[in-house]
Amino acid sequence: MSVAFLLTTLAVVLTPGPGVVYTLAAGLSHGRGASVVAAFGCTLGVVPHLVASVTGLAALLHASPVAFDVVKYLGVGYLLYMAWATLRDKDALEVGGAEARSAGRVIGSAVLLNLLNPKLTMFFVAFLPQFVPADRSGSLGAMLELSAVFMALTFAVFAVYGVCAAAVRDRVLARPRVMTVIRRVFAVSFVGLSARLAVA
Repeated sequence: MSVAFLLTTLAVVLTPGPGVVYTLAAGLSHGRGASVVAAFGCTLGVVPHLVASVTGLAALLHASPVAFDVVKYLGVGYLLYMAWATLRDKDALEVGGAEARSAGRVIGSAVLLNLLNPKLTMFFVAFLPQFVPADRSGSLGAMLELSAVFMALTFAVFAVYGVCAAAVRDRVLARPRVMTVIRRVFAVSFVGLSARLAVA
């Protein structure tokens, strides 16, 4: 495993995106446990992209502008829904309203966020193959190993983001005005991410 792979993967994982915003919001709204669950859900959301890449579905998505656009605009729609859901509860900071209260729903929302992110599939199509020579035996195993490293870094980084957010949760919840501002910031972040995805 090359240093270039680790550094590039870390840079990709550290860059704020839908998963980071979701994990931060989960930590602020429901505490440390919820943030770790959200981080796990976002990591789990990588699996469908890995499977698509290994089976060749990602190549089809890459080759078909229509298929790419369908997934992209589904993702845009879901991010806009997340923005609306973040704003709709005026009493407490929530992500996805009441759905965020159970671990299963938190994981489901996190997986859906990543599942509807075609840029993650493109990452597996364009990035990973550079570190897995096609003419080498055991290339599938090497790709799975690198994907496992990517997922481990995703979970670790997202969990740190979430736990840090949970650490200031009590201070935030004690200030209604701060809660309102943070709720709006998360909503604007989801809208901004949806706009960025729409023009990708």
